[in-house]
Amino acid sequence: MKGILGRKVGMTEVFTKDGRAIPVTVIEVEPNIVTQVKTTETDGYNAIQLGVCDKKEKNATKASIGHTKKANTHPKRFLKEIRNFEGTYNLGDTIKADIFEVGEIVDVTGTSKGKGTQGVIKRYGQHSGPDTHGSRYHRRVGSLGTMRPMRVIPGKKLPGHLGNVTVTIQNLEIVDVNLEDNYILVSGNVPGAKKSLVLIKSAVKNSRKKENIELINYNEPEVVEETVVDEVVETPVEENTVEEATTETVETTEEVATEETPVEEVKEETPAEETVETAEETNEAEVKEGTTEE
Repeated sequence: MKGILGRKVGMTEVFTKDGRAIPVTVIEVEPNIVTQVKTTETDGYNAIQLGVCDKKEKNATKASIGHTKKANTHPKRFLKEIRNFEGTYNLGDTIKADIFEVGEIVDVTGTSKGKGTQGVIKRYGQHSGPDTHGSRYHRRVGSLGTMRPMRVIPGKKLPGHLGNVTVTIQNLEIVDVNLEDNYILVSGNVPGAKKSLVLIKSAVKNSRKKENIELINYNEPEVVEETVVDEVVETPVEENTVEEATTETVETTEEVATEETPVEEVKEETPAEETVETAEETNEAEVKEGTTEE
């Protein structure tokens, strides 16, 4: 079994490259120090004790100071023993976040939030009585038992303290492991308040298969495709060629002008017969006018 101690930071969500959104819990995992090693010869079972989060010596007892000095480290705020730990470790060894890999299935243990004294509706999810029609039974406990044996039977659900108990969430998946920033992303929710101690260990009922999760990394620089442009070589133009080209254009224009023939104006010739007829008509009109005047 593998395990490491950490502190719950909060919840967020991450996105995979195939378009999935995974809600995750961020767990800060500082390097754990092996403060004690137990063996079957000396203690009757195999286990190691992990310590995390330093604290000042003035706030520590002499016993805890002497205990951690054997591992050449400072007094620790949290100590936890894990049995049948995989691998061999010695006093003072460190265990980091890379003990787990992405896709592994783990169990996370923590202390749930304390909610004080609560009634049976919030504590056990019982139904309330009717709110109208004169009912005076709303959020009470209800019947406490039968007529006999004239006492409350043990195990009766009654109001009392809620929360602040050790809870283990099983079969959660490791989504990301960051050794530089010392954190682990675990899919789903984890019991406990923020900054509370949690224990991540190998799953006992591991029925899920390991998945390869590829997250989107927004810190990677964007890859810009470079377009290859062919070099354009400019060839110098000689002045003689320019002058020759201009003279050729002038000659061609002159040739075109000479080839064009002027259009002759064609006058319509009137025949002689038509002129004679028009003269006779004019004479007759003059005679008629003279007769009318007389």
